[in-house]
Amino acid sequence: MTFSQQFLSIPPFCFELSTDVPLVSKNIRNIYPQSVINSSDCPDYFFAVQYGNGLRRIIRPQARFFSDQHEPFKPISLDCSFALLEWGMNWCIATQEMRFVIVHAAVLEKDGKAILFPAPPGSGKSTLTAWLAFHGWRLLSDEMALLLPGSQTVVPFVRPICLKNNSITLAKSWFPDARFSTIARNTHKGDVVHLSPPAHSWENNRVPAQVVAIVFPKYQQEQPLTVTQLNQAQAFSALAENAFNFSLGGQAGFETIVKLVEKSQCYEACYNDVAELEEFLTQDVLPYANI
Repeated sequence: MTFSQQFLSIPPFCFELSTDVPLVSKNIRNIYPQSVINSSDCPDYFFAVQYGNGLRRIIRPQARFFSDQHEPFKPISLDCSFALLEWGMNWCIATQEMRFVIVHAAVLEKDGKAILFPAPPGSGKSTLTAWLAFHGWRLLSDEMALLLPGSQTVVPFVRPICLKNNSITLAKSWFPDARFSTIARNTHKGDVVHLSPPAHSWENNRVPAQVVAIVFPKYQQEQPLTVTQLNQAQAFSALAENAFNFSLGGQAGFETIVKLVEKSQCYEACYNDVAELEEFLTQDVLPYANI
């Protein structure tokens, strides 16, 4: 099988990908805009997604991910190869990038003001992210908030939104004309699909924003919208738990999280209706937030 080389310019990084898996290349062309593909930027990270060895090319074929010859994941079913690529990019940044304080959070901006949505798996974060991105908000990231040390500035890392299980059907009913990847079935996260955000987010993928609020979302099916304002100690503890490189960043990481909490409105929001939560954000959070 012939390997193809592709360069993905996804600010603030550039990735060089080598792959012999057609499904990976097909999904890249479908999900990423042409402005991202085959960039002339100097790559920061090198990785490969390739077929498994031996009989695994024929019987229950598998895909493998390598970063500089290191293989951080077990081989996975071939139909999950694009999801493996996306997870591999996350792994590269989470484990190797030290220029930013990195928080596991979605980031969306409206009216020049950004909100962080830190949350563990199962909180409905990505479903909320998709809704907001297709309702007038600019996506900066679905998975990783890249914070400049010592500031409230968040740098975009615009990539597809990762949807799982029931949220896949929901998003396809909400946005029938959007671009979705092929389905990665029966992964450790269940069924997974990646959704390309609107053009506005891609076109502004080099424009940073100032964080004005931190909202910890928690989807609960039978729960009407319940919003609790967090004090600084509560917000700091919760945000630090979601920081990838908090301890490695030392004093700079600590001071960044402290400043962010001190300068931001901080809430926990339990909800079962994304539209109702968005109404709270646009009416009760953004108008009272200062940059």
